[in-house]
Amino acid sequence: MSYRKRYAVYQPTRPTQVPIGERRRPQPERRPGYLRVDTVHQGDRDGSKGVYHINAVDEVTQWQVVAAVSQISETALVPVLEQMLEQFPFCIRNFHSDNGSEFINHTVARLLEKLRIEQTKSRPRHSNDNALVESKNGAVVRKHMGYGYIAAPHASALNTFYQQHLNPYLNFHRPCAVPETVVDAKGRERKKYRWYATPWEILRQLPDLARQLKPGVTIQELDRRANSKTDTQAAKDMQAVKRKLLTDILRSA
Repeated sequence: MSYRKRYAVYQPTRPTQVPIGERRRPQPERRPGYLRVDTVHQGDRDGSKGVYHINAVDEVTQWQVVAAVSQISETALVPVLEQMLEQFPFCIRNFHSDNGSEFINHTVARLLEKLRIEQTKSRPRHSNDNALVESKNGAVVRKHMGYGYIAAPHASALNTFYQQHLNPYLNFHRPCAVPETVVDAKGRERKKYRWYATPWEILRQLPDLARQLKPGVTIQELDRRANSKTDTQAAKDMQAVKRKLLTDILRSA
């Protein structure tokens, strides 16, 4: 021990400052369009990386879009991000992620700048900054896709399933717990959950909704999509397609 104290030299980690995205928690002020984004990896096998799921959730309405990508390189990720952003019915104002290099890079920054979307990232020692999307990683992505290995070439089939079946089910037919902030007798803020609603029902309640929607998207069209199936029928149809997809994936393994 005395030898180590005298002769050992320790070089502390020197953090590298990346001037992309501001470290702060977004403040949506009950406006839709503030996304929390994260990745979920579907495991490795024999040195091969599995597919990556990209999960994006709006902070106010909990509108959720899930996609899949074969790898999280910039060339593979950017087209998928563009596809995801198009699926949100309202204008996107903010893109918030953790500090992973898949999102904190110049290619993604240029895409967001082109779309006039502000980019922010989680603060150090604030583990709750991205808690919403992380909770959806387990409650949605892991619940439906599990933890087993899924090979990267299946990303395209997963994307089709997400876009045509899972995402519409999540946003028009799956209720979410809506948090309500209450102040107790000691002045502390606490979250209570007294209302459960689908993301579309939450979005429908916002004031001045028509002005929040993208050009070409109407309340009537979103209502039509929500009412085209019952919640039970939408869940059954989605599950049937998912079972066939996962069966095909297992057979090809």
